[in-house]
Amino acid sequence: MHQQINPIRLIVFPGAFNWPIWVAQELNFFIRHGVDVEICDTPGSEFQLSQLIQGNADLAITLSDNVIAYREGQGEAPIVGSDLVALMASDTRVLPALVTASDIKSYQDLKGKVLAVDAYKTGYTNLLLAMLESGGLSPGDYEIVSAGGVQQRFNALLDGKYAGALFNSPFESLLVEKGFTLMDTAARVFSRYQGQVLAARQSWANSNKERVIGFIKSFLIALAWLYDEANREHAYKIFRDRQPHAGPQAAATAFQVLFNQERGFPLDGKIDLEAFNLVVELRSRFGIPKKNLGMANEYVDSSFLEEALLSPSILGGHKNF
Repeated sequence: MHQQINPIRLIVFPGAFNWPIWVAQELNFFIRHGVDVEICDTPGSEFQLSQLIQGNADLAITLSDNVIAYREGQGEAPIVGSDLVALMASDTRVLPALVTASDIKSYQDLKGKVLAVDAYKTGYTNLLLAMLESGGLSPGDYEIVSAGGVQQRFNALLDGKYAGALFNSPFESLLVEKGFTLMDTAARVFSRYQGQVLAARQSWANSNKERVIGFIKSFLIALAWLYDEANREHAYKIFRDRQPHAGPQAAATAFQVLFNQERGFPLDGKIDLEAFNLVVELRSRFGIPKKNLGMANEYVDSSFLEEALLSPSILGGHKNF
């Protein structure tokens, strides 16, 4: 009897943090767990969350702040996802860095300058506002504009369109190599922050439980495979195949950050609720319109992950295949 293979439409930002997904596709981990994942790249969070809420995508890997914002009616797009929920962590535990033009060395140098974010009301914007405030700047000292996803912001800085933006690895390293200034990191202001998560509409996840668990199992097995040193060269090949325009050192640079044992992707996929609470607190402070929000666990459903983690294939890592 043939196993039924169920499709999943996944919408993501392009970049190296999709490496576990590439591995799960390349090594058929998804197929072995009954799902066939179709990846759609998004130009920004506004498009991504709109597609997820409208049912044109099933799952999204997006910043935790986007889940809260669009659930609470504080998103950039005029659409509300009242049952959006975060299912698992899908990011490193490294906080983003503020990268600026080569002649900008301090927060005072940012006075009168324009900074780029994905979307003004969501994503890392609240984190950036808190950093600027901590650096001694007031809202009238600078301008923040929506510039799209990480690749768009990266290209815009290279073109000299903006004075700076927040970036995760490997983008900040690539910019520093090109002469840009790594001016500050969010770690100076915050010790923890929950970045990207796997998100869904609760109604869809509940109706498609086996698909969600199959996806999570495959993702975690791909992570275990990536952390295994024996697979390093094969992992680099998969990266080069998916990122043909990246430089010769790009794979090694990205791998060093993404799969660091202490600060890389969590192998168990568990969301850091304390770090998620910080995201909620920042949104309560800076979100538009102003709104008092709840606690992190109101936006998280870990039941799918917990069930996936009980699987023998997860307990044995990728070696069971």
